Amino acid sequence: MVSVRVAQYADLAGRAVVIGVFAFVATNKIALAISLLQDSQGPRFLDLASHLASVAFVSLIVVMTLFRLKPIRSAEGIEPRISALVGTCLGVSLPLLPAAVNPVPLQVTALVLILIGWTLSTYVLLWLGRSFSIMAQARSLVTHGPYALVRHPLYLSEEIATVGIAINFLSLEAVLIVAVQWLFQLRRMTNEEQVLRASFPEYEAYAKHTPKVIPRLFPKLRFGHA
Repeated sequence: MVSVRVAQYADLAGRAVVIGVFAFVATNKIALAISLLQDSQGPRFLDLASHLASVAFVSLIVVMTLFRLKPIRSAEGIEPRISALVGTCLGVSLPLLPAAVNPVPLQVTALVLILIGWTLSTYVLLWLGRSFSIMAQARSLVTHGPYALVRHPLYLSEEIATVGIAINFLSLEAVLIVAVQWLFQLRRMTNEEQVLRASFPEYEAYAKHTPKVIPRLFPKLRFGHA
């Protein structure tokens, strides 16, 4: 009974942290978008599109976090929770670095990556629906849609956007942040898969035929849904 209550409190604490961080990011992006619209030289449309895409994505995460399903099982211990929070928050810290003075082609590349990453992430989140988790938890097993291509499409999509953001703040610190963040993301994947294997016997067969992060060139879509 005590362990159940501890898990519930940990879930509530994690949910509060996630909502707080992403609400802050959304507010910041809205303020930046408004400043671009008020720019006396006219709005920079690529930058504006990037900020609006970020607002839409983080807003969706907040909604999913508020209304997600009750977890069937959660990873035990503090490490999975720390890995989840660090993996989530490190990417958000990139805009705290000084902006880089990049040539126009590099700026366009960064903005395209951000838009692609946020668009794909939104698509994956809509497939997940109320099964979305930040912590290593099992709510339901989703193996259709983007999850028929790779086991962790959300992490892949988010990392595309993260690389785009890092280019805008290109420096040794930005490269180190992205590298460390990806290591924590890989650890999150391992923790999540342990929970899913323990919760869903069919996960083993799904994992055997579905790549972890990088899609196959000629995928075989064997799974419909679960």
